[in-house]
Amino acid sequence: MINQDTDADTRTRLVEAARRLFLAKGYAATSVAEILSEADAHSGSLYHYFATKQDLLLAVLDSYCEGIRPMLLEPAWRGVGDPLGRVFALLGSYRELLEQSAYGYGCPIGSLALELHEPDPAVRASLAANFRAWTAAVRECLAGANLPPGADLDELAITVLAVMEGAVMQSRTYGGPQAFDACVRQLRTLFGALRAGAPMAPARGAPPPRSRRKTTRGGRR
Repeated sequence: MINQDTDADTRTRLVEAARRLFLAKGYAATSVAEILSEADAHSGSLYHYFATKQDLLLAVLDSYCEGIRPMLLEPAWRGVGDPLGRVFALLGSYRELLEQSAYGYGCPIGSLALELHEPDPAVRASLAANFRAWTAAVRECLAGANLPPGADLDELAITVLAVMEGAVMQSRTYGGPQAFDACVRQLRTLFGALRAGAPMAPARGAPPPRSRRKTTRGGRR
């Protein structure tokens, strides 16, 4: 009879080992043997839980999604009451990770999404679920941030995600915080302008304004 506590512990060790290695080396470069060694497990245990390496990847992505609030959001938001301040506190937590890692840190979901440019549909769906959970949390903040009624909170949350991913990527490339700080400054400018009542961009689907051309002789344009 299998000890359920030990059984669950082995599965957890495998997922956590794979998560560390995928983050450090990438999915493709990580071998099953390395995962087994890191988890101190044997192949029978791995294939008892996961039929393929991709199934283990899906479990890793599920663990990221489940951990967004307790592992990422709550620590970043501790002591921050202002909703918009929470958005920038979250971005600040990524900056701290970059600094602590000597600018080697990469967002694990973003890194996997870039590496697996043509992922299996199940992997694509799981990556998207992680992004949606992140942007949903940011949208909650924006809903209480005193933005004008016309502000598209969904698109703004996606923009914040794009700022984070792009800022992390550029800071890693340049080996310093300048790009990250520049992106965050511009995002602060955007939200400041929105709060101040700056005109909103045309609604989605609105045609661009037409330019008037001069009339030539004969009335033709």
